[in-house]
Amino acid sequence: MNKNEKYLFGIFIRYLILILVSLPNLFLFYLIFTPLTAYPVYWILNLFYNASLLGGKIILINQAIAIELINACIAGAAYYLLLILNLSTPEIAIKKRINLILLSFASFLIVNILRILVLSAVAISGSSFFDITHQIFWYSLSTIFVVVIWFAEVKIFKIKEVPFYSDIRFLYKNVKKRNKWKTIKK
Repeated sequence: MNKNEKYLFGIFIRYLILILVSLPNLFLFYLIFTPLTAYPVYWILNLFYNASLLGGKIILINQAIAIELINACIAGAAYYLLLILNLSTPEIAIKKRINLILLSFASFLIVNILRILVLSAVAISGSSFFDITHQIFWYSLSTIFVVVIWFAEVKIFKIKEVPFYSDIRFLYKNVKKRNKWKTIKK
C-alpha cells in the first residue's frame, strides 16, 4: 500500500468512525457521559446540601429543588464535536490521537461539571438570574469551551493539519493528478 492509498484508507476509517459513533442520535456519548457527569455533580452538591440522586439523572436538593440533567445538560453534541475535530484532522499517530481524544473529553467533562454546579447553585439560591445565566452558558459558553479545548490541544500537541480542509486538499490534489494522468495517457 503506497502513501496515497494509506492516506485514503485513513480518511475512510476516520469518517466511518464518525458516522458510526453518531448513530443513533449520539446514544454512545449519553450512555458514557451521563453517569460520568451526574455522579460527580451529585457528590459535590451532597457535600453542601442534602442531595439525593433519583434515576441517575435527577438530583433532589433538600427534598425541595429538583435538578434534572437532560441530554442537553450532558452535552453529547459537544463531545461529538470534539471527536469530529479530532478525527477530521489527518496525520496524527494513533497513540497521539487517543491522547487527544481523552484529554479533550476529560477537559470538557470537568468544565461541564463545573458549569452544572454553578447553574445548580444559582437555582438553589432562588436567584431570578437563573434563566439568563442558563441561556448564556447554553448558547455561548458551551461552544467557546469546545473551541478553547481544541485550540489548546492544537498548541499542546503541535498539530499542523487543519480539520476537514487538509483531507479535502489531499483529495483535490489527487483528483487533479489523476485527471492530468488520464489526459497524458490519451
